[in-house]
Amino acid sequence: MQALEGKDITIYGDGSQTRSFFYVNDLVSGIIAMMESDDFIGPVNLGNPGEFTMNELAEKVIKMTGSKSKIVYNPLPQDDPKQRKPDITLAKIKLGWAPKIPLDEGLKKTIEYFSK
Repeated sequence: MQALEGKDITIYGDGSQTRSFFYVNDLVSGIIAMMESDDFIGPVNLGNPGEFTMNELAEKVIKMTGSKSKIVYNPLPQDDPKQRKPDITLAKIKLGWAPKIPLDEGLKKTIEYFSK
């Protein structure tokens, strides 16, 4: 929303911390696969093992929105993890599930939605 509104984009820390993003449709399909499983009750990680730094995400969003936003940095909260990358091996094996929508496609859909 900051990029769409032409505001500076806030990143906490230096932006080198990584996160894994996945589109809501992939989450829903994973939940449905879990509900339809007869022989597996979990728990299981649903996510996308593709990692991106917060700087990479902000730069992608600026580029995809055509925004003139600048990136501003605030102190990193003490409890903020440096890396988040789910291990979805069990979901692949037990549910035959893996995310299908790449980050750029999910961002495009998200930007279109919030632009309306």
